[in-house]
Amino acid sequence: MTDLIETEFRSLSRQLPGRVSLPGDKRYVEATSIWAKPAKRMPRAVVHCRSTGDVQAAIRAARDRGVALSVRGGGHDWAGRALCDGVVIDLRDMNGIIADADLTVQIAGGARASDVAAVADPLGLVAVTGSAGVVGMTGMTLGGGYGPLGRFGLALDNMLGAEVVLADGRVVFTSPKAEEELFWALRGGGGNFGVVTSMVHRLHNVPSVHSGMLIYRFAEAKAVLERCVDIAASMPDECTVQIVIAAGPDGAPVVLIVPTWCGEPTQGEAQVAPFLKMGTLLASTVEQKPYGAALATFDGHIVNGRRTFMETCWLPAFGSGSIDAFIHAMASAPSSGCAMVTHEFKGAASRVATDATAFPLRRDHVLVEIIASCPGDSDEIEEERHRRWARATRDAFGAVAIPGGYPNLLAEGDTERAAQSYGANAERLLKAKRRYDPDKVFSSAIPLPFRG
Repeated sequence: MTDLIETEFRSLSRQLPGRVSLPGDKRYVEATSIWAKPAKRMPRAVVHCRSTGDVQAAIRAARDRGVALSVRGGGHDWAGRALCDGVVIDLRDMNGIIADADLTVQIAGGARASDVAAVADPLGLVAVTGSAGVVGMTGMTLGGGYGPLGRFGLALDNMLGAEVVLADGRVVFTSPKAEEELFWALRGGGGNFGVVTSMVHRLHNVPSVHSGMLIYRFAEAKAVLERCVDIAASMPDECTVQIVIAAGPDGAPVVLIVPTWCGEPTQGEAQVAPFLKMGTLLASTVEQKPYGAALATFDGHIVNGRRTFMETCWLPAFGSGSIDAFIHAMASAPSSGCAMVTHEFKGAASRVATDATAFPLRRDHVLVEIIASCPGDSDEIEEERHRRWARATRDAFGAVAIPGGYPNLLAEGDTERAAQSYGANAERLLKAKRRYDPDKVFSSAIPLPFRG
């Protein structure tokens, strides 16, 4: 069988000259160097796709020899789902962005949020993205897409259509008027139904934002966070606030507050001003800036190639109990690679019907990310310490957390929490999976609530 698979890869390499790399090749190393250090068997081959036809050829090769298949876009998923032990479809060369006059933008499957901002910023426009410029647009959108522009909903609420290569090799365009069930499932079901080679997203008139990072002393964390929550509660939809507790330059924890105002630019300075007066302010980068510059806030803090564990939960609100849990967890973190991050969910996203998309939770809430990145030279014992810290921190929120969790951040095989997450949408989502990918070709995507 191994010889047959190698023969298939050689045949694919002849069909796509210069676009197939194998272990040891420079392009292979680049494509498999993702954010979270892989902990499983590495791919047998990477197909560096430049067109929809290349994607079709890669899917066919994997299917013909019965090997696993995964898709590498931004490569930022903590669980390393971009890689598998078979064939990786690398979409990074498919990263074109075209803004249209009708306030829409065509986004190729391998584009990152920063690529979109580079085109939209000069036009005084924004697309709804996640919080970091280095994150791939497609994977982020298909799972949900929390970010600083919650005024306009999730990223998936702003997707108007997509070109998809299905498991049988067919290419379809899905939208509210074509392949409607596929369009429903993609918006929250992740990459479980095919390879999205391009998307169409809505653009919004936002010439600039007021945003940046405020750094406060960890010793004042409780007072700072309580004041932050009170201020945020009075803010309109145009203002979102992200809370981060992470290591500062000296390795000790600090409190980071990241407000973003995306409303009328002349009101921005006044709207974010209260966040600058919550305690002893150590540093501030808050100012009026293009949206792309705001997306770069966290990019410098993202270090690739570390063994990473992540847990997640949804909270109905960020109250005093949650604040205490945040502070206690960070005070006991096993290394400076640990962090806790919140994302607000409010505004337009909460006004969408629960069954309008596969994404399940349509009420105001707070998403919590618990990140445990091990030091570069960590061993198995160190990795286990980080894993246990992340799980214990999540468990600390158990009494108040909403059942389930953000599917885009769940671990592989976590079907029980996925079932809780998707709730009443679960059966419809599984029906779509059986219709569009009955053989589970796309099995490396975010977990679905499979039963039995």
